[in-house]
Amino acid sequence: MLNYDTISLTEATEIQNRLRENISLTTENKNITTIAGGDISHNKDTDIVYAGIVILSYPNMQLLYYSLVIDKTNFPYIPGYLGFREVPALIKAWEQIPQKPDLIVLDGQGITHPRRMGIASHFGLLTDSPSIGCAKNMLYGKYSPLGLAKYNHSAIITNNEHLGYALRTKDNVKPVYISPGHKVSVADSLEFINPCILKHRIPEPTRIAHEKVNLFRTGRLKEGYYLENIQGELF
Repeated sequence: MLNYDTISLTEATEIQNRLRENISLTTENKNITTIAGGDISHNKDTDIVYAGIVILSYPNMQLLYYSLVIDKTNFPYIPGYLGFREVPALIKAWEQIPQKPDLIVLDGQGITHPRRMGIASHFGLLTDSPSIGCAKNMLYGKYSPLGLAKYNHSAIITNNEHLGYALRTKDNVKPVYISPGHKVSVADSLEFINPCILKHRIPEPTRIAHEKVNLFRTGRLKEGYYLENIQGELF
């Protein structure tokens, strides 16, 4: 069982530097029919975390099934090291899913990270799955101003390297920040996310994951694996 509770920040940095050597920015599958979203929630001042992964049809964005687990972590919240706090619980939720999706979107960074190892890269590498980061806030890199209309985007650049995109998901609303995690190209990370944008600032995979995890944390859903199309039956 993956657990980072006892590692130091120096060790965490070494793990990131070692893992990053295996990141692939080549899209292996462009025929996406299912897409997942992953999110974490926790009760303040406790070590308990609630993790959820939802799987949607693509590009129709219909919820198909989802997985919820409770886990514990003592790794602190430190910007740039989110994977060490959240990935172990997300992997537990992932392992509970019998049919893996074609692609997963995580609430956080992909390669738009000082060591190219945001949570989406961390998760993608450990599960050997195509992944994209969709962050609500900028962590690393710069971008030129983008238009105020929905779908306008601007490249995120660092040291002349194109790492991702700032993407406007609603008119006149702050953008989100898209970057590949693993097994997806920079250009395709934007291409795959565009159909996920409906009425909200947050794309549907991570928005619905956040919704389910909050219902889980507040006791309105229980731990387990659910098929949505048969009225939420628990397996």
